[in-house]
Amino acid sequence: MYTLKPSFSKTLFLKSPLLRSSFKPQFFPYTTQISSPCSSTPLSFSITCKLKTSEDGKSSKSLAKKIVLSEGAPAVSEDGAGNGEAQPKPASKGGGGGGGFGGLVKRFPRKVLSLLSNLPLAIGEMFTVAALMALGTAIDQGEAPDYYFQKFPEDNPVLGFFTWRWVLTLGFDHMFSSPIFLGMLALLATSLMACTYTTQIPLVKVARRWNFLHSAEAIRKQEFSESLPKASVRDLGVVLMGAGYEVFLKGPSLYAFKGLAGRFAPIGVHLAMLLIMVGGTLSATGSFRGSVTVPQGLNFVMGDVLSPSGFLSTPTKAFDTEVHVNRFYMDYYDSGEVLQFHTDLSLFDLNGKEVMRKTISVNDPLRFDGITIYQTDWSFSALQIRKDDEGPFNLAMAPLKLNGDKKLFGTFLPVGDSDSPNVKGISMLARDLQSIVLYDKEGKFAGVRRPNSNLPIDIDGTRIVIEDAIGSSGLDLKTDPGVPIVYAGFGALMLTTCISYLSHTQIWALQDGTTVVIGGKTNRAKLEFPDEMNQLLDRVPELVESSLSKQSDAISG
Repeated sequence: MYTLKPSFSKTLFLKSPLLRSSFKPQFFPYTTQISSPCSSTPLSFSITCKLKTSEDGKSSKSLAKKIVLSEGAPAVSEDGAGNGEAQPKPASKGGGGGGGFGGLVKRFPRKVLSLLSNLPLAIGEMFTVAALMALGTAIDQGEAPDYYFQKFPEDNPVLGFFTWRWVLTLGFDHMFSSPIFLGMLALLATSLMACTYTTQIPLVKVARRWNFLHSAEAIRKQEFSESLPKASVRDLGVVLMGAGYEVFLKGPSLYAFKGLAGRFAPIGVHLAMLLIMVGGTLSATGSFRGSVTVPQGLNFVMGDVLSPSGFLSTPTKAFDTEVHVNRFYMDYYDSGEVLQFHTDLSLFDLNGKEVMRKTISVNDPLRFDGITIYQTDWSFSALQIRKDDEGPFNLAMAPLKLNGDKKLFGTFLPVGDSDSPNVKGISMLARDLQSIVLYDKEGKFAGVRRPNSNLPIDIDGTRIVIEDAIGSSGLDLKTDPGVPIVYAGFGALMLTTCISYLSHTQIWALQDGTTVVIGGKTNRAKLEFPDEMNQLLDRVPELVESSLSKQSDAISG
C-alpha cells in the first residue's frame, strides 16, 4: 500500500486574537496523484476554511483563507566533488512514474540509441560500406544485362557461386544507387548521429562545466598531483593564464582548463562524415551522366546525351543547350605520340544565341549552369581526299585493332568496277591525324602523306591528294549536385581531425594554509603532461614570510 506524504515548502502561521475553537474546515473536491516509492510526483491539493470571530453574532461576515501545499519536495543537499549542491528536479506533468505504456515508449528509444551507438556495430557498418564500394569498383557499372550474362555466366560462376543473378538481383550493376548500399549508408549515418547524441554531446556538456574541488584528497587523486609549499594559488592562476589556460578562482580554490575545442572536434568529425555521405548519396541518386563522340563541325543537344542516374535526378533548363564542335585538334610529342587533344566548343541557347565558348582539353573541362563537359577521348571520323582532281570526297574511317595497337583507323577507296564480287582498291591506315599510310590494290606499301600537304601520290593509275583528316571529340557530360557537399565534408573532416588532436587539460588547485595542492588531467599527450605541469609549477614564485601572513589574511578575509 502506498502512503501519502505531503510536504510543505514553508510553514504558514495564522496569528489572530479573534481565532476561536469553532474552526470548521470545508473540503472541496480535488484531484491528487498517488505515487509509488520509485516516483517523485508530489501530492497537491487545496484547503478552504471559514474562520469565525467573536463578532459573528453581530455580523455574518466570514474570513476565508486558502492554503496551498507545495507542488514539489525540496531538494536534498548533497556534497559532490564539484560545487556542492544538486539542483531540484521539476515535477513532471505527465502520468506518474516510469511504469505503464508511456514509460515503455520512453525507454524504447534509449535502447535503440544505445544499440546504434555501439562502436563495434559502427565499425562493422564502415567495413560493409567499404566492401560494397570495392565490389562496385570491381564490377563494371551501368552495362547492359547481356554484358553481365557473359561476364558472370552460370556455368562458370566466380568463386563458385557468384553469377549474373547476384549482380542484377541485388543491383550491383548500379552499386552506388542500389538499395543495399544506400541502406548501409543510412544505417551508418544513424549510428553516427546516435553516437553524437549519446556520447559526444554529453562529454562536451561535462567539459564546459567548470567546478572546484574543495578537498585536497580529491585533488591528489588526479592523474597528476603536486604540492607547492610557500606558494599562492593566485600566483599559480597568473602563471596558468600566461600558458593559455582559462582560470577561475573562488576563495582558496582554483580551476583552469584549455583545449576545449578538442572536445568539440569529434562532433565536427561526425558531422563532416555525414556531409560526405549525404553528398555521395545525392551524387548517386540525383545526377546525370552521358558520353558522346562528335565529329568536327557537328553539334548535339545536352539533354539528348545526359541520362539520369537515380530517382532524385531532375533536369534543368540547361539541358536544352546546343553544343557545337567548332574544331578538334591534337598536340604531339617530338616522337610523334599524342601529347594532348583539344576541342573548341560553342554553346547556344534555344534562340540560337551563343552563350559560351571555350576550348577544352584533358583536365580542363567546360562548366555551364551545373553541367560539366570533359575531354576524355578522341577518334578519327573521316578522311577528306581528292581523286584524279575530283572531289573532295569524305571517306569514313573505321577503328581497327591489330597486333594490340590501341589506336588504329582505316578506310578503303575502291578502284575499278565497284560492282565486281572481288573489289580491289587503295587502303589507307592512320594511327593519328598527322600522317596517312597508303597501300595499293595488292596490299603493298605505296607511301605516306600528311593531311593538308597537297602533295599528290599515284597508286595503280589513280592520283590521290589527302586534303584533311577530320577528327572526332570524345566528350563526357555530367551533372553532380553532390560535389560541393562532398568537398565541404572532406574539408571539414580534415580540419576537425586536426583539431581533435588538441588536448583538453583540466587543473585544480587548493590553498591549504601556505601550501598549494595542485592536480590535473588531460585526455591526450598523457606522457608529456607531467613535464608540462612541472615546467609551469617551476614558474610559480615562492612566498617570503611577510607575504605569507598577507596571503593568509587575504584568504581568510
